[in-house]
Amino acid sequence: MGLDLGQVVPQIEEMASRLKDGWKEAEARLALALKTLQRHQGAWQGLGEKCQSARTTWLVAGLVEGLGEPHPLPPLPPQFSVLGVDGSQIALDRHMPVRCYLINGGLARLHYGREPSAGLVRRARLFSREEDLVVSDPSGLRAEPVEGALLAARRWLEEVAFLGEALNEEGPFPVLALLDGSLVLWGLAGQACPDFVRQALLDRGLVPILDGMEAMARKGPLALASYISLPRSTDVVNALRVALCPYEPPDCDRHCRGKKDRECNGVTGVEDRALFTLLLKVGERSPLFLTRSSVVEEHYGRHQVFFFYLKGDEEMARVEVPSWVAQRKELVDLAHALVFDQVKRGGGYPVALAEAHEQAVVSAQDREAFWSLVGEVVGYLPSATSQKSQSKRTRWV
Repeated sequence: MGLDLGQVVPQIEEMASRLKDGWKEAEARLALALKTLQRHQGAWQGLGEKCQSARTTWLVAGLVEGLGEPHPLPPLPPQFSVLGVDGSQIALDRHMPVRCYLINGGLARLHYGREPSAGLVRRARLFSREEDLVVSDPSGLRAEPVEGALLAARRWLEEVAFLGEALNEEGPFPVLALLDGSLVLWGLAGQACPDFVRQALLDRGLVPILDGMEAMARKGPLALASYISLPRSTDVVNALRVALCPYEPPDCDRHCRGKKDRECNGVTGVEDRALFTLLLKVGERSPLFLTRSSVVEEHYGRHQVFFFYLKGDEEMARVEVPSWVAQRKELVDLAHALVFDQVKRGGGYPVALAEAHEQAVVSAQDREAFWSLVGEVVGYLPSATSQKSQSKRTRWV
């Protein structure tokens, strides 16, 4: 037995005691956030302008449709389709004799209405060419290996491409194209990611796929959305932090560097979902907000990312949509109604995403079988397998 739980028990008890002590303070912060929202709700445009001019060290939502006003659940169309996609991967293993990785995609195609039907598809793709294993600077002087956050980004792009190809086969009736997680590739944000990587994966990878989806949406009602379960975002609460700031315009570095008793600290730690749990009834959504992520502003072109919060029976979810959905009320209503319907049908989580996940998931046995197959097929090639890998595959008494 590798873990001595006896050592962990007192640490868990100390953690529980500390959390209980923080509950009252958390309730006070949430109450202040709600009060601040209600105070600015009637004049949210002014707060939106203040947020736009603010220079903060945290991400602030753009206010475009209001602040806390609930939007009722729209009716379902009589006939519609939902396409959900998910993916998983077998990462490159440096202890293996060959350099490669695999991305497994799962797609659920669900039709509702007069002739309901369902289809499930899975697609496995092996990546082993040099251009698959690294993202290279056009100058040829630098290259980033496709692993970690970069592999996650590559897998997500495969999911979006898979979804785009499937949409080409859909009919003219309303369609919801659904992704799991955020539309924002946060793994490519920040200075740690070279700009040539963002250009390769976003400018030349993601944007053309979104262009194609936008073109389809001009021919018939199509809404692209992503579903985030149990979101930890604070973008809207951060707008309330701006509201509490006494400076005009707010500038964290100039006015509050090193300051511990900042006015905005009164709502620090409050998450958006806690706030909207108090404001929304089941089936309602929040106003639309704009994400002001730098990676989106600089690399998504006209496909800026908007989001709203949606209250289901079991949880508060965050739903993200591109600008060409956000700017058409009928598509926002379509995303709102169909995502909620999917959540209801799935017992708290969109059924299309749950089914897509079942097609995409790669088990530990699948990984072992994959590497065994690779070893059998390329075993005649000169290669080296690490002794660490050999040790893991050997039974010791």
